[in-house]
Amino acid sequence: MYKISTWIPPLLEALKEKGGSATPKEVREVIANKMGLDDDFLNQRFEKSGQSHFHNQVFWARSHLTWEGLVENSKRGVWTLTDEGWKRNVDYNEASKIVKKWVNRTAKKKEGDIAVEQIEPTEVDVKEDTSLLDILKQTTPTGFEQLCGRLLREYDFENIEITKQSRDGGIDGTATLKLNPFLNTSVFFQCKRYESTVPISHIREFVGVLTTEHNGVDKGIFITTGNFTKETFEIERKNTKLELIDGEKLVEMFEIREIGVKPRTVYDPDMAFFAHYIKKEQEGEDDNR
Repeated sequence: MYKISTWIPPLLEALKEKGGSATPKEVREVIANKMGLDDDFLNQRFEKSGQSHFHNQVFWARSHLTWEGLVENSKRGVWTLTDEGWKRNVDYNEASKIVKKWVNRTAKKKEGDIAVEQIEPTEVDVKEDTSLLDILKQTTPTGFEQLCGRLLREYDFENIEITKQSRDGGIDGTATLKLNPFLNTSVFFQCKRYESTVPISHIREFVGVLTTEHNGVDKGIFITTGNFTKETFEIERKNTKLELIDGEKLVEMFEIREIGVKPRTVYDPDMAFFAHYIKKEQEGEDDNR
């Protein structure tokens, strides 16, 4: 039987290979392929719960990496590397130390000796009035592609692969979306940072790639921090394979899934509530009373 520490190095490698984020299923598939795990092992299950031994151990490996501050949590179950996770290369010896460290800390916490440390994420110096769209425009080309991959995962896309720049063939990545138990949709996506309007020629080139070189693709998604012209949206309307995501819609999608943003409550006056009291003053009541 494998130990939990066995899965920590390949789990980190899998997340890095996937561009920094992946679904649990994608992580398990990469690990199983890299380690050559056979079906006999992958199909082993706990007698009472029926849960897979492999799934359970990879989950606990991820939990240890979260406590260590190398992997962050997500409300929708996408596993994502922290900045420290990107930097760290963990071998099997260090993985054993990580597991032992958190087993001991958990035991002490139960005894009331210490509290488990809260790992604080590294902060980037960003001005308070900087918008999410401004921040997205500041990302590197690779960083923006990885963020778009993370976004797609949060919206239930699977099998996301970022294409190498030297052989991208006019696309930045591929993905699939399971529509129902019978049907999958294949997707190619392009991720480009623009300060303003996306040249219509770039959209035509992307459509050309979808319709010629990759006839088997079901959808092509063009994601940008910029905006599109009316003529570009007209191309989208006439081409059922094309989906356009401009900067405004992109921000909305990040906010809906709360990716890299923190919600806050803002209180606006309810004028209907105050109307009765304001009306009294307007009807001639003594303001000095």
